Amino acid sequence: MKKYKITGLLIALSMIIVSCIDHVPNVEKLPSPDVAFNYSVTDNSYQLDYYVGATIEFRSTSAAAGECNWDFGDGNTAKGEVVTHKYPVTGTYPVTLTVGDKGFVAHNIYISDIRPILTIDPIEGGICEVNTTLINISVDLPNPEGLSEEYSWIFPEGTLNEAGVEITTFTGKNPGKLKFKHVGSQTIRLQTRLGDRLLDEGMKKVPVGFYEPVPTLYYAAKKGNIMALKLANNVPEGMKINPFDMGVKSGEHPLNILFDDQTLYVLDCGKTFTFVDDETFRNQGNGRIFVMSKDGGEVSNMLSNGGQYAFDDPYYGYIESGQLYFTDRRTGWAKIDLTERNRMLDRGEFPFIVENGKLGYYNRGLSYGATNGCFGKVNGVWYWCKTFNGEGILRFKDSDILPRVLGSGESAPEPADGWVLRNLHTKSFVWDEGRGAFYFSVWTTGMEGVYRCTLADLDKITATAASLNPYKLTFANGKSAVPNMTGAVADVGSAGEYIAICQLALDKATGAVYFGLRSGDPDVRSGLIRYNPTSGKLEHVPGTEGVEIYGVAVNNAPAKLF
Repeated sequence: MKKYKITGLLIALSMIIVSCIDHVPNVEKLPSPDVAFNYSVTDNSYQLDYYVGATIEFRSTSAAAGECNWDFGDGNTAKGEVVTHKYPVTGTYPVTLTVGDKGFVAHNIYISDIRPILTIDPIEGGICEVNTTLINISVDLPNPEGLSEEYSWIFPEGTLNEAGVEITTFTGKNPGKLKFKHVGSQTIRLQTRLGDRLLDEGMKKVPVGFYEPVPTLYYAAKKGNIMALKLANNVPEGMKINPFDMGVKSGEHPLNILFDDQTLYVLDCGKTFTFVDDETFRNQGNGRIFVMSKDGGEVSNMLSNGGQYAFDDPYYGYIESGQLYFTDRRTGWAKIDLTERNRMLDRGEFPFIVENGKLGYYNRGLSYGATNGCFGKVNGVWYWCKTFNGEGILRFKDSDILPRVLGSGESAPEPADGWVLRNLHTKSFVWDEGRGAFYFSVWTTGMEGVYRCTLADLDKITATAASLNPYKLTFANGKSAVPNMTGAVADVGSAGEYIAICQLALDKATGAVYFGLRSGDPDVRSGLIRYNPTSGKLEHVPGTEGVEIYGVAVNNAPAKLF
């Protein structure tokens, strides 16, 4: 019995000891307010930059007295009130100073990698003009350790030296003065070696303008940037008109872009543009309207749909009298002043001006959920494309808009201007007032394509191939602009909302009409397509073949650059 009592006592004592150990609190060591330091680069040329290899001086400014011990965060240490250190690899390092037994302080220091910095010297007149303007590019290469330097330049096609000789590469720090025989973003690349290490590539995009003022077209590339293209006609042989990369992301689904008075308005309906279950995607809206200056130098947010219904995202727009009118997916449109910025979509502040149920077409073939397409005014009359639950183009005046939504059993007189292209899935249109030409796109099976007619013809067209074919636009090979209606919904849209041709845009000077095509015909490549009024045919815009394009817009004010 005694043996078991002793054993039990030992077990009890052990449990008490373990229990005490388990409950000993962890005491966090906090920085001392009496310990402090600062640091700076001591190399003469780079005193404000913390590069790999730069000599950095660390200086104790502590109120506490004692031996200063430094830990540089890369495995190296030092002692003294003032010390120096170099970091051989880029990264963020926690630097710790401990002063005797008085405490410590720690700060993170970021060491950036060395890379060449390219800048274009000031250009007289401010524009690098094709075939004419000579530019000089300066290189700044941080070299705090005085290592050997090697420079290898790579030039885009059509780069000429001062003597007019085309060059593709150059070895050395200064390639001399350069000019370019092609328009658009000309990307110059520089590979450098410092000592025995190859650095990250340097790059500079040179915007090269046309030699005479011409309009500019903007387009939104899928999973890419907003691009700009000079609409030049009299292009000398051998000169290419390449696009400018504006350096601004297009967004998720920028179905519509508009240009007005020096400014581009991009309507991006966000991640979810096609049909979804309302409840599942109740808070999934992330569409927005953002604003970009014509040169891409300024970008700001105009209106955001943050976390509301995806169907409330902005889809298509129209600008009139200082107001941007914008649709949702299926209900109607609201408006916002062009000067507004950083607004959140709230139907209390941005109510619908017109809805499906506020038109006399409602309950006469036009139903709830009629999917929206492009809209705008022609000769004072609204034209509103519909692609589902009431296909065609609704026409009405401001006076035709009813004060309230009609109920299921109610009706009102149809607007006198009438419903045209009825039963045809018409997504987009543009009106050339000067030439009296109306362009529109259709994707209805068997009648897919882009068409050109007069307003009088428009009233006569029915939903038959025989009625449409006289107005169909074709390529030189006889093919038409057939939109892609196959593949994943995320790429081309549901049956009522294809995005293979999102928008048509007019060059007023020439009468040319532009649109992005995601082709459904294996014999026609996707890209930016132009109707050429001189030839009367569709044609690919060189340099854009294979690019998937959403919205397009034209700045009709002539300029050499933007």
